[in-house]
Formats: sequence, C-alpha cells, structure tokens
Amino acid sequence: MTILLGIFKLVFKISRFRFWIYTGGTYVVGYALGLNGISDFFHIEYYIYLIYFFLLANIFIYGVNDYWDKETDKNNPKKEYKEYKVEDKERKSLLIVLSFVTIISAFLMLFQDSTQRIIFLIFLFLSYFYSAKPLRFKQIPVLDFSSNYLYIMPGIFGFYLASKTLPPTIYLVAAFFHIAAMHIFSAIPDIKYDKAVGIKTTPVFIEEKLSLIICFIFWSILAGLVILSAKLNPLSLLVIIYPLFPLSLLVKKNSKIENLYWYLPYVNTCLGGLLFISIVLHKTLLI
Repeated sequence: MTILLGIFKLVFKISRFRFWIYTGGTYVVGYALGLNGISDFFHIEYYIYLIYFFLLANIFIYGVNDYWDKETDKNNPKKEYKEYKVEDKERKSLLIVLSFVTIISAFLMLFQDSTQRIIFLIFLFLSYFYSAKPLRFKQIPVLDFSSNYLYIMPGIFGFYLASKTLPPTIYLVAAFFHIAAMHIFSAIPDIKYDKAVGIKTTPVFIEEKLSLIICFIFWSILAGLVILSAKLNPLSLLVIIYPLFPLSLLVKKNSKIENLYWYLPYVNTCLGGLLFISIVLHKTLLI
C-alpha cells in the first residue's frame, strides 16, 4: 500500500499539473471544432481520451523528459521551485509508471481506425524522442520547436474523433506558429543551464534577443491567422496578447522572462477555455 501511495504521489509530481491543459485543453478544443452537435459529447470515446490526454499523456511526456534529463535538471533551479526533480531512488518507479502508460496507449490503439492510429503514433513518437536518445529533438535547433507539435496532436486527434476528417490547413499552420513560439519562449530561461551541459537548443544557438524577435514574429502570424479565420470576430482579437509577451521584453530591457513566462499557462487556459465555450455555444445553439 505504501509503495502504491508513493507511485501515485510521483505520478502527480511528474505530470506537471500546470501543464495538463497543454494536451488536455488542445484535445477538447480540437474535439469542439470538429463536433457536429451536442450529442457528440455523449460518446464514451470522448471521455476515455479526455482522461488520457489530460493525465496519462502528461505523465508520458514529462516522465520521459525526467528520465533522460537527469544531468540537465541537476543544476536548473526551475526544477526545485516550479517543477519536480526526480530523485535517483525514484527512477525505478518512474520506469514502472512509463511502462503502464505505454501499455494503456497500446491497448487504446487496438480500438482505433487507421487514421486515429497514425495520429496517435505520431504523438507518442514525438513525445518520446523529444527527450530520448538517439534522436533527442530537444537539443537540435529548429527540430526542438518543430517537434513540439506533439502538443497539437491531441487536438488533431480530437477533431478527427468528432468529425472523421482532419482539421483545415489554416488551423494546423496557426497551431504550428503558436507551439513553436511557446517552445522557444519557454527555453529562453534555460539558456545558461543548457549551455553548461552542452545542449544546443534554438535559443542557445541564436541567443535571447533573436529568440524573442522570432517569438514575436511567430505569435504575430498566429494572431493574424486566428483573426482571419474568425472573420474579425471581436473575441479573436484577444490572441494579440501573445506577441505582447516577447514585445514587452524587447522594449523593456530590465524585465525578467523567468517571471513573465509563468503567466503563459494562465493565458493559455483562459483563452483556450473561452475558445472552447464559444465554439460549443456556436455549434449547439446558433446552428
């Protein structure tokens, strides 16, 4: 019983509850965009994958990250006060947890059609090899933020689950620019620690200022695509808040990105929740 309790505590710690919304939220927004009516929310598959992408997916992503990032996490203060640093004595339990999630993932694939299985496998592939050797995308400039498309795959899966079609191209492109900017922005505070262990991320390669400029450009493209696809809906203008994050740091030199970065999960949660509610209301009440 004590062992099980310890594993449950470890699961909660490594799953980064602040970031549950990054896979679970993407999934529900994708599902909402693809749904045909309110009756789609009564399908059991929706709730199965809701649990999977909110919790199990995060355990897999960050569990693999924690297992392979032992050296890089050692001197990173973020792991002490905002995230969790896995101790050596917990590594065996971590492997047990990852094996369990892998088995659940394989079991789910038995009931998926071929397209669902491809989307799901791409998610698992990117989630694993973002951190794991021999590919370890996280330490290869450009591939690091490109492979972060793993966070969009739950949304694509949700869209297909509801509609049996893939999302429009404009959604996929907008999602790329958002997730790319998110990754670059989040990696900037780690430049010093990544350099110390020889990891060459995109921000390490191009330095902080150029990284912020790219984040501003990418988020500006996102804003333009969202506003365009929403046909100038006033609510869509809220997306402009994203390019303001790097712009404020470029304009106000003494601002610290370490402080500003931790507001992003709240912004993503609020705007994602508003988007979900707006889509559901539009599709269920106005059509």
